[in-house]
Amino acid sequence: MTTLIFGHQNPDTDAITSAMSWAEFQKQAGNTDVEAVALGEPNDETKFVLDHFKAQAPRVIKTAANETNTVMLVDHNEFQQSVADIEDVQIASVVDHHRIANFHTAAPLFYRAEPVGSTNTVIFELFQEHGYTISPKLAGLMASGLISDTLLLKSPTATDKDKKILPEMAKIAGIDLQSYGLAMLKAGTNLAAKSDMDIIEGDAKSFTMGGKSIRIGQVNTVDLNDIYARQDELLNAMTEEARAKGYDDFLLIATDILNSNSTGFAVGADRDKVAAAFNEKFDANARLALPGVVSRKKQVVPPMQKVFEG
Repeated sequence: MTTLIFGHQNPDTDAITSAMSWAEFQKQAGNTDVEAVALGEPNDETKFVLDHFKAQAPRVIKTAANETNTVMLVDHNEFQQSVADIEDVQIASVVDHHRIANFHTAAPLFYRAEPVGSTNTVIFELFQEHGYTISPKLAGLMASGLISDTLLLKSPTATDKDKKILPEMAKIAGIDLQSYGLAMLKAGTNLAAKSDMDIIEGDAKSFTMGGKSIRIGQVNTVDLNDIYARQDELLNAMTEEARAKGYDDFLLIATDILNSNSTGFAVGADRDKVAAAFNEKFDANARLALPGVVSRKKQVVPPMQKVFEG
């Protein structure tokens, strides 16, 4: 029976490419009956990556237990971010770079997690440790995941290890980091082509904080005015989605990838707590200035967790 490998819901570039790279690692390790799949369609940035390296997008699944009894997780571990029936299958391995929460297994498993910029950084290390082959195409996919998650190493999540490994990936892939990286990041910022739901949910994750269900979405742009022009519609969409899905609070982080700043928008009963997490206040336009904030994982979730659970 085929083992399915997948990243989190609303997959970004690192989630999809790390599933592909971990599948290739498994095949070279002798575990050939594996398949990289996805828990959602590729976003525009990821489509750019797959097209550039002429790689086929993994097929999308809604549930896993109807196909297999064994899965491998990449780029996530929290069950609310995983496949809907995650508790009905055995988790054979996890490769990740996030916090560990809401996670348990009945059987022992392989677990590798490091506080680095992307899951592909960890997988690249594992390839090197085992002496496995990384093709130019695979190196390009892995580099793209790292570029995406660290905004071309501008994010505070980028570690010295990432800064060392990314040029190695790029050399194998035969790409110029700056020109390819910027083109890739810009490919994901065509907001005119996105619906309100695409923007608020395209890269959104759920978290439990202080007993509350918190939804945090993030969208990249090269001009925050493109978001401001649609603010009312986006807030309405967030309100409706929170009501429909039972979120206590919904925060959207709009990130200017060129200037490494963000603006926050929130709906729910705890807007004051959200603002307090960043020592800021929502202005008269219902916007929360977040200078220097680009990373949900490192700069958004930890301070919010502290305030909501304090």
